[in-house]
Amino acid sequence: MSYILLLYTLYLLITVILTIWVARTLFRNGKVFLIDIFHGNQELAQAVNNLLLVGFYLVNLGYAIYTLRVEFTINNTRELIEQLSLKTGAIILILGGMHFLNMIIFFKLRKRALLEHRTAPATHRSIYPTEPTKPTE
Repeated sequence: MSYILLLYTLYLLITVILTIWVARTLFRNGKVFLIDIFHGNQELAQAVNNLLLVGFYLVNLGYAIYTLRVEFTINNTRELIEQLSLKTGAIILILGGMHFLNMIIFFKLRKRALLEHRTAPATHRSIYPTEPTKPTE
């Protein structure tokens, strides 16, 4: 196998594994924030969490595939490792940036949800219902 094919294989393998691990971690732990943001509406929180997961996969795997190309010949193991580290490092930075962006969004949404809860009239406040409330007729 040529060095370039080995680079592509290792890069995609590492990238897919890292993306899946980070996405699952965010998905599992982000659900708690979303339930809080949506005032206990677990169905809405789960739907938003699923959409965030799909978006995370699309952005990160799309970027990894988009940047797969190497414009020069790799002649030895040293060049392979250097190029692999550059590409993998870029993906790790992107994943970290996406995580940081998700955390900022979650905390801003949570802050707004808490503010709305505090300013809502006492008759409209509830302790996080398990189901969304339905309007009465």
